[in-house]
Amino acid sequence: MKHVKKILLIAALSCSTSVLAETIGVSMAYFDQNFLTIIRHSIDKEAQARGIKVQFEDARGDVGRQTDQVQNFISAGVDAIIVDPVNSAGTPAITKMVKDAGIPLVYVNRTPGDTTLPPGVVFVGSDEKESGTLQMEELARLANYQGNVAVMIGNLTDAGALQRTKDVEQVVAKYPKMKVVQKQSANYSRSEGMDLMMNWITNDEAIDIVAANNDEMAIGAIMALQQAGKKDGKVLIGGIDATPDGLKALASGRMQVTVFQDAVGQGKASVDVAQRMIKGEKPEPYYWIPFELVTPANMQKYAAKQ
Repeated sequence: MKHVKKILLIAALSCSTSVLAETIGVSMAYFDQNFLTIIRHSIDKEAQARGIKVQFEDARGDVGRQTDQVQNFISAGVDAIIVDPVNSAGTPAITKMVKDAGIPLVYVNRTPGDTTLPPGVVFVGSDEKESGTLQMEELARLANYQGNVAVMIGNLTDAGALQRTKDVEQVVAKYPKMKVVQKQSANYSRSEGMDLMMNWITNDEAIDIVAANNDEMAIGAIMALQQAGKKDGKVLIGGIDATPDGLKALASGRMQVTVFQDAVGQGKASVDVAQRMIKGEKPEPYYWIPFELVTPANMQKYAAKQ
């Protein structure tokens, strides 16, 4: 009799564990971008702490691949899906697919292109109207509100990159002695940022300030300036994200400003929101995590956050 009870207890515990073991499918735009790597590790760490199983997929910058990954998550019967979109334009199709399947969906970091988010779909990220504004206002102050500005755009299909660029342009327009003289995409890439800056240098463009949509492109600009033998600080450089590499560039004096985007916070919050929706809660469609200005004076407090 005791043996039978023991078997029944083990079976009951096994069933209980299977019920509690929630599964989340996560499709990331890229595995090899520094900022997104921090988000991915944060998601993984938070999910482990909550006893949630996570399946990660790398879309490698391909919208079609990401759509297929989401479809596979649906077919596998995951409890929720987290998507870091390849681009904003691709999200409406993903939203409809997941919504029709009745699965909670969380977009993280990159703003979805949907006009409105339906119930059961949440965006976790930061308000891009703050990022470029904080960046450019500080660069303008450092430049005594004068000079030629070049803007490195992240990705032309990314709503966040377009908003950051618009922010910079609106700040520059406030000051009569400042103007935007160059504005081109480098796809959030360090190597492409370096190539773009080198082209500007080769073409003898008169540039006093580079406002890059992220730290990676800013670092690329710094590398090009160094390769061309330009003195550190002669051209003011601003990034966004406050990645570990970005903070190193700030500490060295090669970059003058960045803007902290809480990658760890976004990762943790996306798991929290997904689990709450799995349990039947109905959170607000947008979960905002504020941007914060980072300068050499306050950078130490951000070093511990990444």
